[in-house]
Amino acid sequence: MHFSDIFKKSFLEGFASTEITTVTVLSAIAVASAIALYIFFVYRVVTRKTFYSKNFNISLAGITVITAALILTMQSSVVISLGMVGALSIVRFRTAIKDPMDLMFLFWSISVGIICGAGLAQVAVILSIVVTVGIFILDRLPVARAPMILVVNASDLDAEEAVTNAVKPFAGHYRVKSRNMTESSLDLVLELRTAQGSSLVRAVMALEGVTSVSLLSHDGEVTF
Repeated sequence: MHFSDIFKKSFLEGFASTEITTVTVLSAIAVASAIALYIFFVYRVVTRKTFYSKNFNISLAGITVITAALILTMQSSVVISLGMVGALSIVRFRTAIKDPMDLMFLFWSISVGIICGAGLAQVAVILSIVVTVGIFILDRLPVARAPMILVVNASDLDAEEAVTNAVKPFAGHYRVKSRNMTESSLDLVLELRTAQGSSLVRAVMALEGVTSVSLLSHDGEVTF
């Protein structure tokens, strides 16, 4: 017997086929489906204030169940497992992820499918609980308030100093983000934080030469 024969024999013995019963398949798929439904509702709740894609959410649930079935199939034979690895390696996914949270949910779904397919349902349940608690705790942590944007349109080309002087009593810190000047008008964009938005707009609007004032708030990212 050659060394190559010994190596092949030991390799195949190390990855011996596992008999998968119908009860095992149904149990794994049932647990994966239950957790997939749980992920579906958690994703819906977490993304209530952002862009929500129902199709993506359905895909998360489907990926969990499909991954569990794949892992079960790969356990039945080493030949099938190697064939699936080769087949899946040529697949290319080009769907853009719009939110980093979507990437986390995608990885969560795949992980649960792998764990359920491996027969470790208790690990999948504990993982899902820990991830959910972590998401809601971190989501409620206080963060810095996003700055507001003050847009001022003036017919006086020298109105910038008057505008900044009017802003100072209402905002401890401000920054001029943009200046746009034409032959007959001046447009200013200021970034600031204030709790007296209405009074600030009235004070700036009362300035001579100011034609319009807009104060905008947003729920975007906060930079430090």
